[in-house]
Amino acid sequence: MESGKWFCWSRRVPSHANNIEPQLFSLPSPIPEWPQGGEFAKGRICIGELEVMQITKFECIWSYLSSEEKGEGAIFYKPSDIPDGFFSLGHYGQPCDKPLHGFVLAVRENAQSQSVSSLPALQKPLDYTLIWSSDDFTEENHDGCGCFWLPIPPEGYHALGFLVTNGPGKPSVEEVRCVRHDLTDTCEAHELILDMETVFPALSCQIWRTRPSSRGMFGTGISIGTFCCNTDLTSEDLFNIRCIKNLDSSLKAMPNLEQIHALIKHYGPALMFHPEEIYLPSSVSWFFENGATLYKNDIKLGESIDAEGSNLPLGGKNDGEYWIDLPDDDRYSFVKKGNIDSAELYVHVKPAIGGTYTDIAMWIFCPFNGPATVKIGVLNFPLKKVGQHVGDWEHYTLRISNFTGELWSIYFSQHSGGQWVDVSGLEFLEGNKAVVYSSKSGHASFPHPGNYLQGSEKLGIGVRNDAARSTLSVDSSIRYQIVAAEYLGAAVTEPYWLQYMREWGPTITYNSRSELDKILRFLPHNFRNTVENIFDSLPTELYGEEGPTGPKEKNNWVGDERW
Repeated sequence: MESGKWFCWSRRVPSHANNIEPQLFSLPSPIPEWPQGGEFAKGRICIGELEVMQITKFECIWSYLSSEEKGEGAIFYKPSDIPDGFFSLGHYGQPCDKPLHGFVLAVRENAQSQSVSSLPALQKPLDYTLIWSSDDFTEENHDGCGCFWLPIPPEGYHALGFLVTNGPGKPSVEEVRCVRHDLTDTCEAHELILDMETVFPALSCQIWRTRPSSRGMFGTGISIGTFCCNTDLTSEDLFNIRCIKNLDSSLKAMPNLEQIHALIKHYGPALMFHPEEIYLPSSVSWFFENGATLYKNDIKLGESIDAEGSNLPLGGKNDGEYWIDLPDDDRYSFVKKGNIDSAELYVHVKPAIGGTYTDIAMWIFCPFNGPATVKIGVLNFPLKKVGQHVGDWEHYTLRISNFTGELWSIYFSQHSGGQWVDVSGLEFLEGNKAVVYSSKSGHASFPHPGNYLQGSEKLGIGVRNDAARSTLSVDSSIRYQIVAAEYLGAAVTEPYWLQYMREWGPTITYNSRSELDKILRFLPHNFRNTVENIFDSLPTELYGEEGPTGPKEKNNWVGDERW
């Protein structure tokens, strides 16, 4: 397979269906040859009794495009060009309005692995159950009769994906394999592909992507790339569809240190700050060297924090006794504004999705997080206190396929939440280096410039997150430091300051509602309740000045990104 490209080999379909064929996604630049070593980017990964590979060549099977809702629809594919000895686990589907970018896993038994069971790892399904059909629907904008089939597994085995046919005939039982129970793990629906009820009234069915239920650094579940159907919208039952799990704890497909540097050099985004940003990032050492002060129970400790943070209270948990503050002398305003020339990204590398992906989490530090601006319709209200705090840690995460070394998606952290964005939806600045936009004052990250509202986009009410192009940027492909990669053992030495588990800023209590109440009094009476309800739904972090803990205290350090 040519790296960075996805193909669809289509049979002849009606002319109306041809119009919805998604464009094939390709990265802007070719993927380089990665440094040799280990099993990273070899195309196949051994996970115990099974060997898996990603199939990214597809044959179009069935599609639908709504004539009422522009872009509403989906297209379904059968994996093609599966190597001899490998078997598909299901079909692939995606919305029509996105470039074609996806995969389905193919599996075969690993001859070098000893089985703990007398049963083979893979078995053909016994038959299929018809779960949903568009047979009674006659609108023109669909490609024939779409039928969704669930494999019926033998006893002790599980189906891992659905199949689609363009007509009432069942698929062949030779087309897919079911997997032995002990080699599987639970999965969940997480991204809606198509709600059939909106386009096929009275034919309730939702089509969802699936992902492992247990994720994060120690999660063993592996995404299949297939989809699930739910015909009972009052139930979370997904017909017992499961994923497979990695039983090889050695994580052979993870990149070594040299390969990590090559990945960051090739994919490291430009972190771009707003042209009017006042509170810029700095390196941690610059912050310490320019007077950052350690307090214990409101008492300033006289000893300066050294550049590496070795004299901070290290380890343990956040007990609330210690915090770091800005210098209390004439350097206060200077340090508060940061120093972008010293800034660098602090990189945490960890396994994801059962070791089939590598997450490269890139953390940035800002000495100060500025106050928020509230937008209500066409009016903007800059606040003086709400949203501000000393010490701001933000991050974004690159998810890299360990099958090929291809960038698959980026997670954009946004205050108390965030979003994964598929690589096909990124903005690239140079080669395969995307842009990450940091919002004004709050430093949340976004994939494109614009004004993002934290609140109600529909009503135009919420806290502004303004992102725009500027010359204020940090090139994370060059200016970075790998601070942690637990799976590599002693190959990476964690800096002292990373072990500081307390707060990077003081907690200051003030009446945050007073600022918001002034805004509410300015509004018409019949509008106040709506605005107040939106204010009440915003994260509590906006309503108190509390310094954050460092990266290692965040849930996503070990767990998956929140989404």
